[in-house]
Parts: sequence; structure tokens; C-alpha cells
Amino acid sequence: MSKVPEVTLMFWIVKILATTLGETGGDALSMSMNLGYAVSSLIFLVIFISAVTVQVRAKAFHPALYWIAIVATTTLGTTVADYVDRSLGIGYLGGTAILVTGLAISLAIWRWFEGSIAVETVATPRVEAFYWVTIMFSQTLGTALGDWVAGANSLGFEGGALIFSAGLAVIVALHFWSRISTVSLFWAAFVLTRPLGATVGDLLDKPVALGGLNFSRFAASAVLIVAMVVLVRLVPQKAGQHPARSEA
Repeated sequence: MSKVPEVTLMFWIVKILATTLGETGGDALSMSMNLGYAVSSLIFLVIFISAVTVQVRAKAFHPALYWIAIVATTTLGTTVADYVDRSLGIGYLGGTAILVTGLAISLAIWRWFEGSIAVETVATPRVEAFYWVTIMFSQTLGTALGDWVAGANSLGFEGGALIFSAGLAVIVALHFWSRISTVSLFWAAFVLTRPLGATVGDLLDKPVALGGLNFSRFAASAVLIVAMVVLVRLVPQKAGQHPARSEA
């Protein structure tokens, strides 16, 4: 069996909550606690490595372990993207271009060594390593892309969220009414849910003067954590079925 959950509607709902939590949680540490992007990134890096190590060593799929690792990638992605874009002065567009390249290279190497980048094949430590590196690139890219669309193009957080929601709607339509590879559509949707969560998170916690609702980052993060826990507990998730098992 795969070590990642079956891709269902509930998977995407929890994923969007996790990406929004990544934005509010990352900002809570770097901004509200004034730790800065570099120090916050180091803290989240330790959490990310610990969470993914436990996830990879697990013998089977455990929803709690998986989603803790996902949240670790979203919070780390938030602070790393902000550090690259703002502290290093590369800018939103430059950061987005670098991360798109990194994501493409990660997927290409994974495809070259394993023959498939389908998430259902994530059942061995080596494939999991490819998976989590790719996830990390996609989460960081999503933050940079969300900030670039919402900020640099003066669309605002609501406008950015609407654009990414529309993009996801297009992907859903292509899934049902086209012959485009479901693997390609999955990764496109996975990337787009991150900037959607980033713009929604910014809408919740940014000051009113900047177009946000000025909610407490800690309170927003707590609500998102509770929502994730409730959904994961009430709607049991099962592991995706490995193609080899399906053939058998």
C-alpha cells in the first residue's frame, strides 16, 4: 500500500486548510514573535526533518503523521519563500522562477529514477524521499507565487484567492472532461492549493491597511488546527492503492 492518502475531495479540503495554516503559522513565528525569516526557517527546518523522518520510518500510512509532515512543509515553505523574496532581495518573480525550476528538476529526477511520479507509488523510503523533496519545492513555490500574484500585481488577497480558485476549477473540469494525465493534473492542483492557502492566510492575518482582516495569527492558526484534527478524525482516510496491488 502507498504511504500517502487516497486522493479524494476530503484530501483536498484538508490540504487547503494545511496550506492556510502554513501561512498563518509561519507568519506567527517570523512576524508576530519577531524571530525573522532566517531563524524561523531554521526552527521549521528542524520540525520538517523530524516529521518527515518519522513519516518515512513508519511501516504503514498514518493520517496524523502524514498531515503533520504536510503542515511542516507549508510552514517551512512560508518562511523560506519570504526569506528568499524579501531578505535576499530576489523579489517575488525571481523567487517564483527559481522555485519553478527546482520543482521541475525534482519531478524530472524522480521520473528518471523511478519511472513514475504518481503518488500511488509512494511506498518505499527512496520514493518517499523524492516525494517529500518535491512537496517541499511545491509548498515554497506556492507561497512565492501567492505573494507575487496578490501583492506585486495589486490584485489583493481576495483577487489572488479568486484567481487560484478559478485555476483549481479549471483543473477539476479537465479531470472530468479531458484526457490529460491525472498525474499531471494532480501536481498542478497540489501546487495551486498552496498559493490559495497563502492568499487566504494573508487575508485573515494581515492588517486592514494592507487589505487583510487583522485576525490574530495565533488564533487563526489554532482554529485551522482544530478544523484539520476534526476532519481527519471524523472522516477516516485510507492509503492510496499501489498500482502493483491493483494489477494483482
